[in-house]
Amino acid sequence: MNTQIAIGLGLALVALFGLDGGLNDWQATIFTARKGTDLIEWLAFWR
Repeated sequence: MNTQIAIGLGLALVALFGLDGGLNDWQATIFTARKGTDLIEWLAFWR
């Protein structure tokens, strides 16, 4: 991955977090974080 792609992806993530915070009251971010922690717990169980 070169620098331009990394900067583009970083800006896209910042924009998506900004839109989620402004328009959706952080609900998508909270949902994704909760599902991520569930996945980590599930993977730890199967380890």
